[in-house]
Amino acid sequence: MTENPEETLADAKKQLSLPHIVVICGSTRFMTEMTEADLRETKAGKIVVKPGCDMKSPHELWSDPVDAEVLKVRLDDLHRAKIRLADDVLVVGNYIGDSTRAEIAYARSLGKPVRFTHPEVDPGA
Repeated sequence: MTENPEETLADAKKQLSLPHIVVICGSTRFMTEMTEADLRETKAGKIVVKPGCDMKSPHELWSDPVDAEVLKVRLDDLHRAKIRLADDVLVVGNYIGDSTRAEIAYARSLGKPVRFTHPEVDPGA
């Protein structure tokens, strides 16, 4: 019987003795809260991945609007890859925008458990 990619990844993570991997999702307006969640999850012994760019804050890497639009697409693809890699998802913040809603739907379509710092904003509740 052939394994699917998810099973192959799970087996590889097991063979490498990797700790539980959590991906943090949410609006980049909550970057401070994401950092706090990262600290707590890391203290609990988990590998944490989260957004690496806050495009709402000015930076030379996305100061050109055309470059910024291309980068946004690449970052969205990168974040979906982080969701595929992770064992579960932690949604940070008391607001769910369209991008975060799409990430939650994507994670759930993959069967990933999704946790919330503010469960009342769960679009699936």
